[in-house]
Amino acid sequence: MQDLMSMLNALRRPQLLIRAARFGVQDYRRDRHLQRLLGYGALPRPAAAIMRLMEVERTLNDQRREDDAGYSLTRHVDVLIAMMGEAQLLRASQCQSVT
Repeated sequence: MQDLMSMLNALRRPQLLIRAARFGVQDYRRDRHLQRLLGYGALPRPAAAIMRLMEVERTLNDQRREDDAGYSLTRHVDVLIAMMGEAQLLRASQCQSVT
């Protein structure tokens, strides 16, 4: 099985979605954004959060590709922002554990 960062790097999405998410990740606040996307309660660790966000994003991407009337571009960008923010946290925690 691929590791989590490889799975994230393998995602291929339209450039406009990625660019929008990159702008938003600067303002990403885990406690506020993640709870809104995944539900309230205890926040999962970054790796677990990424896995859950990837499932949500996969569903949104399928809706986008099928031109589903229930597709929300705003939610899709929000989920991508959270995925990028959690990936940054995961990378930072891995760097700290190495040193």
